[in-house]
Amino acid sequence: MNILVCVKRVPAPGARINITSDGQQVDTAFLGFTVSPHEECAVEQAVQLIEKHGGDVTVLTLGPAEAEEQLRTAVSTGATKAVLVPIDTTDWDPQRTAQAIAKVIGELEAINGKYDLVLFGNESADSCGYQVGVRAALKLGRPIVNGAKGLDIDNGVAIIRRESDAGVEIYKLKTPACVGVKEGINLPRYPTMKGRLASKKVAIDRSEASGESGGLKLITLRRPPERASNTVILGNGPEAASAVVDLLEELGVFK
Repeated sequence: MNILVCVKRVPAPGARINITSDGQQVDTAFLGFTVSPHEECAVEQAVQLIEKHGGDVTVLTLGPAEAEEQLRTAVSTGATKAVLVPIDTTDWDPQRTAQAIAKVIGELEAINGKYDLVLFGNESADSCGYQVGVRAALKLGRPIVNGAKGLDIDNGVAIIRRESDAGVEIYKLKTPACVGVKEGINLPRYPTMKGRLASKKVAIDRSEASGESGGLKLITLRRPPERASNTVILGNGPEAASAVVDLLEELGVFK
């Protein structure tokens, strides 16, 4: 089984995001980066599938040279190959990104054969656009289901479970297919020391790609106003017990 997972380098969730003075970029001077959480789960799901069925997992990212760090992290948790599509500008719009990714996937498949599954994150943690996976699948001419909270393969058919207000939806897609994985489908493993050392020896393939602008244009970035919260100290030590009970009664915990 051949699986390709598209990942994205994003600011670490929960980090304080600052904007450059011109309002055009995120100030990365003191910012840590990681793999987008949905895509981290996609990598883990791919690794679990090849552990069960055999095969290879390729991770691919479109981003700056520094994104090699995220590719090596994916390799340290079980991926076997890594491909960087380098860009030296700010993030491309979803249409352009999807075009470039689909083109690179086509080139890789011409060499390595079709990928049974191409996995994306349900959405990226920074822009939350929900678009790249769907657009890339359309370019590749393959079916896609987004929001997957369960994924397995049975005799060349991808079985996808997706939660809804009515319960659980089950989809069956004949491979090759694309799937948008949602955080919570699994618990991603931590890289081991052995895995980290091995990932440093893996060659990162580079593949040049281009795409036409989709028409979306960044005007300016703005930080939302910070929301202040107040903390009320109910007391210290045993004397706070009655105040805690009163508060719980007020909240309706006790009746």
